[in-house]
This record gives sequence, C-alpha cells and structure tokens, in this order.
Amino acid sequence: MTAVSVIVNGAKGRMGQEAVKAVDADEGLILAGQADVGDDLVQLIHDTQAQVVVDFTTASVAFENSRKIIEANVHPVVGTSGLMPEQVLELQKLAARKKLGGLIAPNFAIGAVLMMKFAKEAVRYFPNVEVIELHHDRKADAPSGTAIKTLDMLAEARQTEPNHREEKEILPGARGSVQHKIHVHSIRLPGLVAHQEVLFGGTSETLTIRHDSIHRESFMTGVCFACKKVLDLDTLIYGLEHLL
Repeated sequence: MTAVSVIVNGAKGRMGQEAVKAVDADEGLILAGQADVGDDLVQLIHDTQAQVVVDFTTASVAFENSRKIIEANVHPVVGTSGLMPEQVLELQKLAARKKLGGLIAPNFAIGAVLMMKFAKEAVRYFPNVEVIELHHDRKADAPSGTAIKTLDMLAEARQTEPNHREEKEILPGARGSVQHKIHVHSIRLPGLVAHQEVLFGGTSETLTIRHDSIHRESFMTGVCFACKKVLDLDTLIYGLEHLL
C-alpha cells in the first residue's frame, strides 16, 4: 500500500504538535507539510500535492479552512471543535458535489467513541440522563464538540422523555445548558485534558459511563486511522464511529 501524504494544519498548537509526531511516525503516512497561522494553506496543498489535510486549528477558522481543503480536492480530517450543525451540513454538500471523502470528528479517541456508543445503548433503558464534560482551561468553546455529538446520539436513541418537575435556578445557569431536553454541564480547569461522563438515573440506581483522555496522544490512533480511511470515501462523514 502506498503511503498517504498528509499536511497538518495548526501544527504549532498542542494537538497539532501531537499530530505532526504521530503522522511522521506512522509508516503508512508521509508528513508532506505543516501549516499554521499566517501560512497559505492552499498554496501548501498545491506545492506538496498532499492527499489529506488534518485540521487542528480554532473554531473561528475551522469552517473556512475546511472549505478551502475541500475546494482544493483534498480529503479533510477535521478535529477542530466548534463547527455548528449548519456549517457541517454546508461542508457535506460541498464535498458531495465533488464526490470527495472526508471526516469531521468531535473526538478521535477510540475510548470516547465507545463511550458515546455505550451511552446511546444505555439511554434506551435510562431516559433520565445528563452530560458533564471537563476540559483544560484553555479550551475556548463550550460545550465541547464531543458533548454536542453525545447529546445528538442520546436524543436519537431515547425512546421516552422523562417528566421533570418545574425547577427554579437560584443562580442562572446552575443547571447547565439544555439540548434536546438533556442538561449538559461544562467544566474548565487547569490540569484536565479531555474528559466526559454521561450520568443515568433510574429507580434506586445510577449508571455512569466515563471516558478520560490523560494525554493528547490518546487521539492520535484515530487521527492516523482516519487519514488512511478517508481515501476510500466519497462523502464527508461526521463522527469517527462511522469508520470503525
């Protein structure tokens, strides 16, 4: 199998630095280039003839970066969180017109994908559920992309909606935010990396499904796996679970 040539965009960031090391160390991949703020990504794609661009930048530029990658006929592997559902849909339409495969993944850790998968199964039996996500204090967006993806999956699988009694928040926001009638809470503290727990409540019992990324290298197995798999796709998919 011929090695896949990859550009890492956002190469100077913490996730980008890990991606550079992982791609460079993978025998099935070639690190064709690195880009960051101020670099001309489109020109780099043209110069290197890379097949895949991994994007770990920021939410403010993720959509525009992804659009440029697709318009350059290169496969995007996007790990930047903060893309809104309508932006994902627009990118998917653009990729579909070009019959170009790619991946947008809220989380590349295999354990995180399994956490969401198991939570989706559990909510069929425990419709009373809340999500707590915990990240480092430099994470700009809240809730995390993983939490939003989890909420979508829970809502899709939940067969009944519990009847909650009327609540009164003494302090606004005390009960977190709500999506699909499910509460989600975001914690930002130094010392954390990326963590999420999904809490279910039933009659005299609770169930907690939790995933912890202790180091950013936990995401790199999924990143390298995706770089190889997207070449076989002709659509832009959302969520690593669709490749597993």
